[in-house]
Amino acid sequence: MDSRANMASFDQKEINWDKLDKTKLFVVGAGLFTGVTVALYPVSVIKTRIQVASKDAPQKNALAVFRNIVKVDGIPGLYRGFGTVITGAVPARIIFLTSLETTKVAAIKMLEPFKLSEPVQAAVANGLGGMVASISAQAVFVPIDVVSQKLMVQGYSGHANYNGGLDVAQKIIKADGFRGLYRGFGLSVMTYSPSSAVWWASYGSSQRVIWRLLGHSGQYEQTTPSQWQLACVQAAGGIFAGAVASCVTTPLDTIKTRLQVMDNTEERQKARQVVKNLIAEDGWKGLYRGLGPRFFSMSAWGTTMIVSYEYLKRLCAKVED
Repeated sequence: MDSRANMASFDQKEINWDKLDKTKLFVVGAGLFTGVTVALYPVSVIKTRIQVASKDAPQKNALAVFRNIVKVDGIPGLYRGFGTVITGAVPARIIFLTSLETTKVAAIKMLEPFKLSEPVQAAVANGLGGMVASISAQAVFVPIDVVSQKLMVQGYSGHANYNGGLDVAQKIIKADGFRGLYRGFGLSVMTYSPSSAVWWASYGSSQRVIWRLLGHSGQYEQTTPSQWQLACVQAAGGIFAGAVASCVTTPLDTIKTRLQVMDNTEERQKARQVVKNLIAEDGWKGLYRGLGPRFFSMSAWGTTMIVSYEYLKRLCAKVED
């Protein structure tokens, strides 16, 4: 079966890594990811502020936090730490996507002898790819997270003020050495790796179930889905994946965020103490602070990114003779 027919069949909706022009993918993708980050970054700022709010903070819901930020700092307040995130996002995304795609290809080959159903095979391969990709990218993501989150919450609920990302990094290194930039690294791996695995597994399996519900058997077909159909199915898979992943991983994300934004002068707390404080302040629901913005962020980001990424892969597919 030639490559064109292979792409047309249901089980090959996703273009394989070896069929892509990597240079074009990374260059065009950098611009694409930057655009999506600009659009959705304010949601991360709002989520982070909700998660670190003190017990007596007057704003504890997303709308109230949004209004307060705009009132005090204007629209720029919604983009605190954005420069730091963009600086590290491009290399982190390159590491992530390379690890994701190469792991998915290897996992699919490894699973072939087991004769699993297509949704199950997709869930396992995508889940492994997402987990490995997340672990690989944490070396870049965690310092970005630590610095940008301190900028997001500066001056809020008693947190210190800084003169930009470089000032944050310098003060962290002065107080804790370079290891300070990796505060919460273990929890980041525990949060983002399962989150990424659950998201990609849910996405990979759900879109195949949706295709079957729409009457696609997964065998060689005479007609290929339209770009509109592809986008809608991928978007639906992204929304479902965001819902599942956000519900599973929000407690770990809340704990991680609180650990990372602690001032350098504060007594170091362990994750267990953070959990106790959250429960004392709000009960068990305190662990789900920021669930709404996190769900929206993961669903909106995931849906936008996956539709754009799959389109980008088709755009960057090598033309074979």
